[in-house]
Amino acid sequence: MRAFQITDFDAPPQLRDIPEPEPGPGEVKVRIAACGLNFADLLMARGQYQERPPLPATLGLELAGTVEAVGEGVSSPRPGTRVAVFSGTGGLAEAGVFPAERCTPIPDAMSFAEAAAFQVAYGTSHVALEHRARLKEGETLLVLGAAGGVGLTAVEIGKLMGARVIAAARGAEKLAVAKAAGADELIDTGTEDLRDRVRALGGADVVYDPVGGELFRAAMRACRPEARIIVIGFASGDVPQIPANHILVKNLTVIGFYWGGYIAFAPEVLTDSLRRLFKWYEERRLKPHISHRLPLERAGEGLELLRRRASTGKVVIEIAGD
Repeated sequence: MRAFQITDFDAPPQLRDIPEPEPGPGEVKVRIAACGLNFADLLMARGQYQERPPLPATLGLELAGTVEAVGEGVSSPRPGTRVAVFSGTGGLAEAGVFPAERCTPIPDAMSFAEAAAFQVAYGTSHVALEHRARLKEGETLLVLGAAGGVGLTAVEIGKLMGARVIAAARGAEKLAVAKAAGADELIDTGTEDLRDRVRALGGADVVYDPVGGELFRAAMRACRPEARIIVIGFASGDVPQIPANHILVKNLTVIGFYWGGYIAFAPEVLTDSLRRLFKWYEERRLKPHISHRLPLERAGEGLELLRRRASTGKVVIEIAGD
């Protein structure tokens, strides 16, 4: 089968022919239809992600497909079940084996492409905003990188939770996407001063930051007293150093958040969240935004779109049709 693999952290990933795997105890084999790309894939390809896989490794954090076979001791999901899988690795291939507990059945109305774009982005924003930041109805939520994979879902979920949402992104095209997702106020970070604009809008109660760098520093200075800043990631490449005196004076809370980390110590947080999110999808309260769909042989182009920030919402690699 074909798989998009890292063979050397100093060289680009490549499409390779490898043997098809078979499920072991507690595992299922999935015929993969689609894989959602994430910024973490870029970091993993360079050996810079929190979890560094042994080489060779197949990229792809999240996927969707059909269960083809099950290993010993697996009663669910059964062969033929359409599932989404938070795999960590292995999604950019024609098939893969994964722990059965990582598989979530997907609604009949959901396409494989939507399912592959769903778990990480929506799961990150929902758990961050509800479980960690305790976002309240009527509060002001500032979302940085608001047209990106996780940022756009933060706009959508923040609005659904009753917040007033300020979306910050670079350029009119990206801001239009954030507006369509429910943003109340828009800030073009390419032409406007983020701190001044947010202050003019009354300040922020919660900041959702997948960008880091100078935008983090500007957003922190635009926070209201007792605001919460959620650190999601550092897409800018700049990990900001947090001045403790500013946190002290304004009674701010800085919250670190890594969605995948909950698998190790509180997996029920993720499963409960995903159950709620899939229900919202079935109720048509969530609408995944996919800006690019590419075949497996163009997976490298998909990663380049993320690197250049040339996409909005999610980039999905389609491996087999629905």
